[in-house]
Amino acid sequence: MLTAGVDLGGTRVRVGVLDGEKLLHWEERDSDVLRGPDHTLSIIIAMLERAQEKMPFERIGICAPGPLDHKLGVLLDPPNLPDWGLVPITDVIQEVFSLPVRLLNDANAAALSEAASGAGMGYESVWFTTVSTGVGSGYVNSGRLIQGAKGCAGEIGNMIIVPEGRRQSNLNPGALESYVSGTAISAISKERFGWQNGAREAIERAIAGEKEAAELIDETMDHLSIAIANIVHTVNPAIFVFGGGVMTHHDYLLPILAEKTNARVYESLKHSFDFAYAVHGNEAGVLGAAVYVRELSLP
Repeated sequence: MLTAGVDLGGTRVRVGVLDGEKLLHWEERDSDVLRGPDHTLSIIIAMLERAQEKMPFERIGICAPGPLDHKLGVLLDPPNLPDWGLVPITDVIQEVFSLPVRLLNDANAAALSEAASGAGMGYESVWFTTVSTGVGSGYVNSGRLIQGAKGCAGEIGNMIIVPEGRRQSNLNPGALESYVSGTAISAISKERFGWQNGAREAIERAIAGEKEAAELIDETMDHLSIAIANIVHTVNPAIFVFGGGVMTHHDYLLPILAEKTNARVYESLKHSFDFAYAVHGNEAGVLGAAVYVRELSLP
């Protein structure tokens, strides 16, 4: 069965067609989300129509930033997609193509792709976290995606790490995303040191041995380790897989994060879980969305 995957992001939209795990078609465009949902949905529809002309697909999976309601097929109040609340995205696409369409969180899609054929392949339970513009996670156990009642399982970006701490977007004061996302690192490094080139500059300065940068990144990983240790004690996954732009420097960041996380868990749990960097990159959302809709039992 050929399935189409759509990855709707804050800056880019990607469409692919898969035969099983094999990617047969790929197209990528600017998403232009600030011009409104109708404009971006017209871009997605045109991309899907071009894909269908080449290789007719039978189902469409769409992933987008959360929070969202996967059962209703609507976005709720995603911080990185302003004015997209309650947009009936699956109904719009389904009306055009008369095919089954399903929606899921983009981090959940990436989790599925990494568990099925990526860094988490072969592990019984996989927790995926993306650290990029925002922070999101997905959890796959025994091949099954755990989404929760409203599809919001894994929304750790809004987990409170520092009570009444920094405020970012529509998140809780002191939320994880306000300390470890690329947006947060960029803002904090600019406030403290006047650096203008975002999270990448802060991380590269730390790698180069600059003391103040190393202290900032150590602090960032400390905050992230609190969240990861909480997850260890909540669902106890076998492996944590990390993706997103901030984690590109995984050779430097993951050893720091692993050490800090292991220091925060029960003695019996220390070193009982692995850390890895995601392998699917920009294709993860499309791959996971297509896997998701392919494996669903539909009427």
